[in-house]
Amino acid sequence: MPKAPITWTQDTVANVPLRRFVSHVGTVEVGAVAFDGSNRLWTWSSPLAEDAWGHAQSEAGAKLGFEAWLRGWLENFRPLLEGR
Repeated sequence: MPKAPITWTQDTVANVPLRRFVSHVGTVEVGAVAFDGSNRLWTWSSPLAEDAWGHAQSEAGAKLGFEAWLRGWLENFRPLLEGR
């Protein structure tokens, strides 16, 4: 089975797991998903763009929302990567 291009790791502090997950593609951090207790929603964001963020009702929904945004964002670079 091929390895997924996006890997998620759970953040910890003093070996205590947090309700925050960081995503990487290779060694590059591309996003994060964290629980927002004040709004009771999961928020996703990316260091790749200031305006990249969104909310979801669940951790899985936030991860899917982020991954959809990332794939769309990367499409902007297809002509550059294909050498046009």
